Amino acid sequence: MGISFWRWVGRKVFAFFREIGTISILLYRICGSSRTFWRDRRLILDQMLRIGVHSLPLISVVSIFTGAVSSWQAAYQFQGVIPGEMTMDFVGAAVSAAIFIELAPVLTGIIVAGRVGASIAAELGTMRVTEQIDALETLAIDPIRYLAAPRFIAGWTMLPILVIYACLVAHLGAYGVAFFLLDISTGTFFGSVQRHFLVHNVFSGLVKALVFGGGTALIGCSIGIRAVGGAEGVGKVTIKAFVYSSAFILVADYILAMILF
Repeated sequence: MGISFWRWVGRKVFAFFREIGTISILLYRICGSSRTFWRDRRLILDQMLRIGVHSLPLISVVSIFTGAVSSWQAAYQFQGVIPGEMTMDFVGAAVSAAIFIELAPVLTGIIVAGRVGASIAAELGTMRVTEQIDALETLAIDPIRYLAAPRFIAGWTMLPILVIYACLVAHLGAYGVAFFLLDISTGTFFGSVQRHFLVHNVFSGLVKALVFGGGTALIGCSIGIRAVGGAEGVGKVTIKAFVYSSAFILVADYILAMILF
């Protein structure tokens, strides 16, 4: 029993490092095709439209309620700790810092992982099992340049823009709750945000967004291109891409927090 357990652990560790190596090789090949980025700009713009613009409605809904619940919970947590009048002065600052540093980049990243990362894996997986990728190779078209690189660049560039938009919408949601339900005036709320605003918080959130966006697209491409097993295999890689991307975002969030703060 003990030997079997350690063999299982060994296989899992080996599979983990093999996955890391495969994704790293894909990233290297994408960087190697950088000289063709301008020529492939139409493919990149199309992916930016799909990843960025088409994600706005879902991100809007999630962000506004994220800001709203953050404002309500901040006021609740301050009760009994900070005097009532001072609570109004700290709600805006606390919510704003949380949105910039954690809530906007992490929640937006997970939304993109579920909506875009899984979609990339499903799309490329379908192309693999239906031999469309093999057809590209037969025509001397590099599938990495034609399929993976535009999706990686679009994910890497669009997620920071989505995070900026999510920060704006989340602040509006937080202000709405503070103004209408907590009786905090506009000047008090945004004055608190302004007094405690730090450029480093915004910079840290955007750095996280760059890493999350590029990593999510890279994982989706890597897993999708290696799909096998027909329709069942496509379903498996779709789930696998979302699970791996979500885990990557949470682990990378911790590592980046340790580095940036």
